[in-house]
Amino acid sequence: IISDRDGRFASHLWQTLPMIWTEVGESQLIGLETMQETTEKIIQIKEMLKTARSRQKSYADKRRKSLEFKVGDRVLLKVSPWKGVVRFGKKGKLAPRYVGPFEIVECVGPVAYRLKLPQELSCVHDMFHVSNLKKCLAEPDVQVPLDEIEIDENLHFVKEPIEIIERDVKKLKRRRIPLVKVRWNSR
Repeated sequence: IISDRDGRFASHLWQTLPMIWTEVGESQLIGLETMQETTEKIIQIKEMLKTARSRQKSYADKRRKSLEFKVGDRVLLKVSPWKGVVRFGKKGKLAPRYVGPFEIVECVGPVAYRLKLPQELSCVHDMFHVSNLKKCLAEPDVQVPLDEIEIDENLHFVKEPIEIIERDVKKLKRRRIPLVKVRWNSR
């Protein structure tokens, strides 16, 4: 009895079948027709991969915006790459995505910028990739300085209403919901 798992069967099989090496990869192919079919399939697969790659590139290029900043521009810095280094404010999904704004001091290369960071961020390197930066659209005079924010002894934010700016009533099915826009002392 000779089985396909027997050493004698395997040794006789490999003696009768011709082995041919191909340029694609380092695998062995058996038979001339098998090699031609495999080579054609490999070429076809490469063409399909090239087509898929170019299609995906076109999708990515639609969303990609070329970011170029000048020295002196104000940018926001993405926080998520260094979660373990510094934590900003709250933990979890309520944590800020961007911090700043910071001023660009130097353009190191086409995609790297050096920022002027405050003393609290001295543990973080001051050079960042352009993908971690976002242009700050707010004007400097619109931002609330941290010195003006009042905090009580329990570290709670203190704000009191000054005046009612606008009143409105929203109708929701059979209910009427009064809405009030209030000016607070913090702004």
